[in-house]
Amino acid sequence: MDKIKDKVHAFLEKNGMHYKDIDIAHHCKIFGEQMDKGLKGQESTLKMLCTYLSPDGKIPSGEPVIVIDAGGTNFRVAVVTFNSEKKPIVENFKRYPMPGTHGEISKDEFFTTIAKYLEPVIGKSGRIGFCFSYPTKILPNKDGILIKFNKEVQVRDANGEAIGSNLLVALKSMGYDADKKIVILNDTVATLLGGKAAYPDRNFDSFIGFILGTGTNSCYVEDNASIKKEPVLFQSTGSTIINIESGGYGKAPRGEFDEFFDNTTTDPGNQQFEKMISGAYQGGLILEVIRQAIVEELFSKQFADNMKKVHALTSTEINDFCLHPYSKGNVLSRCISSNPLECENDRAVLFYIIDAIIERAAKLVAINIASVILKTGKGKKPYLPVCVAAEGTTFYKSVMFRNKLDYYVRTYLNDQLGIYCEFVKADSATLVGTAIAGLLN
Repeated sequence: MDKIKDKVHAFLEKNGMHYKDIDIAHHCKIFGEQMDKGLKGQESTLKMLCTYLSPDGKIPSGEPVIVIDAGGTNFRVAVVTFNSEKKPIVENFKRYPMPGTHGEISKDEFFTTIAKYLEPVIGKSGRIGFCFSYPTKILPNKDGILIKFNKEVQVRDANGEAIGSNLLVALKSMGYDADKKIVILNDTVATLLGGKAAYPDRNFDSFIGFILGTGTNSCYVEDNASIKKEPVLFQSTGSTIINIESGGYGKAPRGEFDEFFDNTTTDPGNQQFEKMISGAYQGGLILEVIRQAIVEELFSKQFADNMKKVHALTSTEINDFCLHPYSKGNVLSRCISSNPLECENDRAVLFYIIDAIIERAAKLVAINIASVILKTGKGKKPYLPVCVAAEGTTFYKSVMFRNKLDYYVRTYLNDQLGIYCEFVKADSATLVGTAIAGLLN
């Protein structure tokens, strides 16, 4: 079995895909340099978008806020109030279809539909927190300019439009009071705020929001004095949450198969980091590695013939193989040779390839987290760690990922760098975090 493992690792190393060849310290330095350039407004693969939101402030008790969450397929509406113990009370919760997911609509139809969704709760509060998880430039007044829709949402003439002010116009045209304060933020920022609120009695040195699901992103709290590209912030005291847009990081150590796979996607060259670690791309990347391993004759001929019928692979199917490698109900297991002399080789090669690619993803995530903590200078005491509020199906449901990430956190962040973090999961983090943004900003 060790010979098979060595053969797989040699194959990955030759093609620049082996996790052992990634120098964490070197790549933390590069990630940090990209963060600095982004904060200065210089050319960088990290956008370092200002949210103009602060995590500081006392959450008011008994004051309701309308919360709306525009996701990929669902649009959620609720009213959130924090009680005297700072626990969120979620009421009037409704889930609707995301406007624009069932055929193209106009900009006016989009905002009118949202306004109609708000009708049952519009009189509940003068504040609205709007989690809008599409590429958006946040403005100092907390509104946001839509850059573009994605996730199959189709809305004509919406690019470049202000989300909050357009919603207020739609509400006014329907006869409702448009004197509302709207705060726009994305799901990563909401996750950070939700994680912060979930542990009001805990002491943390700082906070990071991290998402690893279909895609990936991270955000953190930065001193205003370091945000040189925004004079309004640079010249003021305090801190601001920075949306790193880490999925677009373009300096990670890519191998041959990363580039092959990237060229098969709809947006080659973009979101390079996301394509190396997130759930939406994990299946496609591993399928590319398997195909190249077939070319280099790591598998049996029968496996190679069977794989010709596999045109796509999902992260769920990969997870299922790792859990049930002997089950014939799995697409990968069904490809394994029926020859007793070949089947164990096929199964082992498959497992070691998947294990190594997920190990690489864990190492890259550790670089992301470590770079952010190093940038803040926080987390130097094990009893005062940085809180990493984490969300996403890949982070929590991947069979192999979390143990591997914990290993790198312990052996590199803790033992070598002397920095500490704690991953936390908050209930209804997006809704709660969006409510906090609506109340405090």
